[in-house]
Amino acid sequence: MKQLIASFLFALAIMLPVHAQLLNSGKSAEQPLDRIVAVVNDDVILQSDLNDAVRSVQQQYAGHADQLPPMNVLQKQVLNRLILMRLQVQKAQDQGINVSNADIDQAVAGVAQQNKLTPDQLRAAVEQSGSSFTAFRQQLADQILVQRLHQSVVQSSVTVTDGEIDNLLSSPTYKTGEIHLAHIQISIPGGADAAAIQTAQAKAEQAIAAIKGGMDFHAAAIRFSDAPDALDGGDLGWRRMDEIPAAFADTVESMKPGEVSAALRGPTGFHILKLIGERKNDRTMVTEFHARQILIKPSDLVSAAQAEQKAKDLYNRIVNKHEDFAALAKEYSKDDTTANIGGDMGWFQQNAWGTTIGAQLNLLKDGQVSQPFQSLIGWHILQRLGTRQSDQTVQLQRDQARQAIGNRKSDQVYDDYLRDMRSDAYINILVPALRGADAQPTGTSSAQSG
Repeated sequence: MKQLIASFLFALAIMLPVHAQLLNSGKSAEQPLDRIVAVVNDDVILQSDLNDAVRSVQQQYAGHADQLPPMNVLQKQVLNRLILMRLQVQKAQDQGINVSNADIDQAVAGVAQQNKLTPDQLRAAVEQSGSSFTAFRQQLADQILVQRLHQSVVQSSVTVTDGEIDNLLSSPTYKTGEIHLAHIQISIPGGADAAAIQTAQAKAEQAIAAIKGGMDFHAAAIRFSDAPDALDGGDLGWRRMDEIPAAFADTVESMKPGEVSAALRGPTGFHILKLIGERKNDRTMVTEFHARQILIKPSDLVSAAQAEQKAKDLYNRIVNKHEDFAALAKEYSKDDTTANIGGDMGWFQQNAWGTTIGAQLNLLKDGQVSQPFQSLIGWHILQRLGTRQSDQTVQLQRDQARQAIGNRKSDQVYDDYLRDMRSDAYINILVPALRGADAQPTGTSSAQSG
């Protein structure tokens, strides 16, 4: 449990805005002041922020400390992510993106459920780990802010057309199936000169040499990668083959599980890929239902009780008096989409008309008429006419292709957005040991280095 909470706290800690806790002059002189390690626009990152995040990483890797890089490298990695997340929170706030208490309550409930805890148990676990639950809620709020920023950027920039889907599916390079990947990314700054590119390539080759020398790939990602997921070991999870950038797809296809690629040059830098696993797609068969319905809605002229009674009367006329279902639907049903065609709903997947109707379908046999039942919109009488198995493979492929194209575009759009945001920001790392070899204050603001 401690390791689980520590892992989650780290994921949130790197997104925090600053909560400065500088000691006042009344404290003991033996207690050191909390120094500023980096300036990010008008905000600062304190030594205590960095220490807390590093400690969370160490707790996350308890029992696997050999996968962590030396402390100076780990601190740089953590600080890099702290800076990136701080910039995203600032940008979201500047754009007026808000998070309500209800949003945070829902997020708390979700985290508790994922960890098989009640919200009260989650609170106790957080406080037992030595953290403030108030700060924990603030961390969740910042995480939601960043998610909404991402959504805002992507929605305004990414569209997928039917033509793009057709082109992808007809392309000879289109691949089906799923693969589990991990990666190491060595980024190249926008407008980098030949020397910067050579330095990045040398770092990528150093990472490959370390892996060939026996270093675990996840440990190498923590040490060498500068991707946002570096501290997660570079794990990309399961992805469909059509989501892999075309520049890497051929390389991945020729790899076997466990193999590591050479350093591949991409739009943003050098990438090293490890294929962890693969699985093939099967045909997708689903059960479809054919049914018809009569819907009686309450209205200003028809009370809820009258609507219920009307549905019961119609049921009696269909089942006991053997009147024609379709004729009664045309005369009495208030469902605008089906009444004129005798209540015919066509063929559809179980929950296409909602879970209430979907649940009733499973209770009926072909030809059977349901007792009147209530939904949010009124009273229904449902007759199941038949079932069939439908091959949805093609439609699923189109849906997946649309998602893959959208995800690919989204990744590139947001990566470019982050690169531009970072290059336009004022960032000054004040502790020399935490700077990269070529680190200089960036952006157009002015500040004093300490």
